[in-house]
Formats: sequence, C-alpha cells, structure tokens
Amino acid sequence: MDRLSTPRFAGVRGPLATEVKPCRFAGNKASRPLVCLQESPVPIRAGASDGMGMIAAGRLLPLLRVFLPVLGLAGASLPAAAQVDHDGQLWINATAFGSIGSFAVFAEVQPRFGEGIANLDQLILRPAIGWKINDAVTVYQGYARVENTPLGQRAFAEDRSFQQLGWEIGTVERVKLSFRTRFEQRFQTNGRDTGFRLRQMLRATVPLTDETRGVAAVAWTEAFVALNDTDWGAKAGFDRIRTFVGLEVPLAGTSTLEVGYTNQTVNAPAARVTMDHVISVSVFVRQ
Repeated sequence: MDRLSTPRFAGVRGPLATEVKPCRFAGNKASRPLVCLQESPVPIRAGASDGMGMIAAGRLLPLLRVFLPVLGLAGASLPAAAQVDHDGQLWINATAFGSIGSFAVFAEVQPRFGEGIANLDQLILRPAIGWKINDAVTVYQGYARVENTPLGQRAFAEDRSFQQLGWEIGTVERVKLSFRTRFEQRFQTNGRDTGFRLRQMLRATVPLTDETRGVAAVAWTEAFVALNDTDWGAKAGFDRIRTFVGLEVPLAGTSTLEVGYTNQTVNAPAARVTMDHVISVSVFVRQ
C-alpha cells in the first residue's frame, strides 16, 4: 500500500521553510491519492514584505480565536435543508454619542439599501437615554422608528421600545472586547401583537499599528432570538445573525469611521433563509 508522509505547509515562509512540490503515486488509480507533497531541500528566503505580513497576521490571530467558535455555533443553528436567497446591500449608519456626568445619550440614523443597492428598503431612527453605572457599564432606555419599504411589497412601519446594557469587558492579548445586550418590544402596523426579541452582540478590536489611536481591525457578531410568535410574522426561536469584519479609522477627537463587510443571515418563513451581503459604512461621533 502506498504511504503518504506528513507534508509541510507550502505557504509558510522563513529561514527554515522548505520548498514543496506535488508528486504522484503509482498503483491503482481508484485507491491512490491524487496529489502528495514532497519536501525539497531548497531553502526559501524571507523578504521584508513577508515579515510585515506575518506581523499583521500575528496581530489578527487573537481576533480569530475569539470569533471562529462563535461563527461555528451560528452555522449550526440554521435549518439544514433551507433554501438560501442572496441580496447585495448598502447600510449607512451615523450615530452621535454624548454624556454629562453619568447621564448618557445617543441618536442614530441608518438608511439601508437593498435589492442590489437599488432600493431604500429600510430607514431606522433610534434615540436613547442612559446612565453610566461605572466606566465600563452603561444602561439605556431607547425608542426606534423603522420605516420598511420593500420593493414590490406593501410598506409598513415598526415602533420599538428597547432596553440596552453595554459592557466594556477589557483587553485580552491586544484584543479589546465589548458586550451589548438589547431587549426589544416590537409593534408593527401590519399586526396587533407585540413581539419580544433579545439581541446579543460581542465586539472585538485589535490595533494594527503601535499608535495610540491608529487603524484597528474590527469584528463583531450579533445574534437575534425572537421570544414569541406574532400575527405579523415573527416566529419564536432563532431570528437572524449578523457578522461584521472591517477597519476602524480614527477621526477628530474620539470619533471613528468604520468600514467593512456585514453578513446577515435571516431565518425566513417556509424553510427559507435570506443571506444579505452588506457594504457597511458607519460614522460614530463622540462628544
């Protein structure tokens, strides 16, 4: 029987790396491996660009360790035989934060364009007032008005009251972690029931430079769970999950610009799943 030795990864570069090349085994075509990897004693020298790439990759590894298990759990929660519909979208978010002593406020406006970025599907206005329990924990009471204008369907609106807990967890291996829990009470114009929904977000940032306020890599994931059925379509259980990867760029003061990609997977009726591929642009103005 043919034997396959353990290969080294071809993508690894450095003074001790070796060049690898494919080889083929003789024997029965049905049982032999299609490709094997064989070491060659030709050394590969690392260049300056390789070193910079390894430094950047090393800084992102803690971020991956945080989010890969979360994404695995998210994938396991989706229906196994669901049909997936895809859409390209653009979400723009402008949020202003302010505080006086322990009193805190924020106000957000967010237009969302769907149907291949050809239609204004949704417009969200979301103000809230809050109280800083300490430097790490803030609680809010807020209200959201959501105007929905899906293409080819009847427009409808939603009013939401929500309570929110924000917690700045701290920094672990250069990764700054934060946590947000939001509980929503939802009222839609196309029904009479009140929908209750719980949202849980985990966010991580890791600096890509040694500057105090430099560019940082950002990743976050937020799971939505509906707590009851409603006459306007909400179903108890997994509702949707959003996952973002991108960059945080410092602006004047403590304000930031966040640009990246958001994947939204929605558990739609009739065993269907909607997957939105979103270009996300957010400006956070802090006073």
